[in-house]
Amino acid sequence: MASALIVVDVQQGFDDAAYWGPRNNPDCESNIGVLIGHWRREGWPIVYVRHDSHDDTSPLHPSSPGNAFKELLSGTPDLLVAKSVNSSFHGSPNLDEWLKASDIDSIVVCGITTNHCCETTARVGGNLGYDVTFVVDATHTFDREGPFGEEITAAELSRITGVNLHDEFAQVVLTRDLVGGNAGFSGVVL
Repeated sequence: MASALIVVDVQQGFDDAAYWGPRNNPDCESNIGVLIGHWRREGWPIVYVRHDSHDDTSPLHPSSPGNAFKELLSGTPDLLVAKSVNSSFHGSPNLDEWLKASDIDSIVVCGITTNHCCETTARVGGNLGYDVTFVVDATHTFDREGPFGEEITAAELSRITGVNLHDEFAQVVLTRDLVGGNAGFSGVVL
């Protein structure tokens, strides 16, 4: 069985720059679109994950228009998981149970944000024994302030996530590594 594509939190609320701040990787959404298109053409399983924040001021709260998926997530997924925590494996319906029932032992992770829900999904997937591929250029994140007031750019957070995951929890790749010449990839802008 082919790997399941896990598309994490590609929601309109992440377009709110005033709420989230500066982001990296402007090619993220187009690369996700390339992956979804490739998976659909091949007939491989696709999982959409939606973050339903409990914080009613969040753009990802279910009452907010930002909770909706971005338009690039067209079509019906094989599974839709709703979650309120960082891991796609801790939502409803249960992703781990669905993957096992579908005899799927490998996953490909993409989506938003690189160092939160995507990274956590990859880590938990690796710990559960899945063969995990993390498509770093099909993710993006935002600048963050560290615990001691230091500013850390989204690009640096993305690189750190790649280093933390690679050969430990996942294989970190680029979109073109999975779809070859079909990718709309224009270069690493992480």
